[in-house]
Amino acid sequence: MNDIPGLKQVKSYFGKRMEEYGASPRGVDWNSDESQNTRFDQLLKIVETPSFSILDYGCGYGALADYMERKGLHAGYYGFDILESAIDVARRTHAGQPDRTFLTDRDPLPVCDYVVASGVFNVRGGQAFETWTEYVVDSLKRFNDLSRKGFASNFLTKYSDADRMRPDLYYADPLYLFDHCKRNFSKNVALLHDYRIYDFTILIRKD
Repeated sequence: MNDIPGLKQVKSYFGKRMEEYGASPRGVDWNSDESQNTRFDQLLKIVETPSFSILDYGCGYGALADYMERKGLHAGYYGFDILESAIDVARRTHAGQPDRTFLTDRDPLPVCDYVVASGVFNVRGGQAFETWTEYVVDSLKRFNDLSRKGFASNFLTKYSDADRMRPDLYYADPLYLFDHCKRNFSKNVALLHDYRIYDFTILIRKD
């Protein structure tokens, strides 16, 4: 997997959020519990078994693990994040919780039933759109390799209101990514773009 373009800038952006807001949705750059949980709901639609293993790629402080527990989902949970300070917070927050492992090293990561990624592609900093898209495509291949049953990711959408779009964020083309996943990963691909937030979720289930 290629290095993240502008890695230092991305880590600095999220590091400041975590330092200021800690283990909270704002600490991982979401506006509220509601918006974070809405995205979790979409991502977890990939799950089709009562018990499973899951890799939360870009886990932040591990909020998804607690959310799954509240929903009664039984999972062997692995959380990965490039931000060491986020993983430090996650390990303290989830200390003593069984079946929760937090990692900062991409190589190797465990192969799990499912891989999910929430918000990991939103901040592109000063990188060109085309450069960041190449990174996204490369990452999706990595998710495919790391998952046995399927993977899911969300993205800000290019259909966002133009006057609200920021130049440092990545607004993906949902049709392009749907087509790419359909052609390269599975015939069973779902595009969710109807949950009243300016992003979309793509689900890829293995054939």
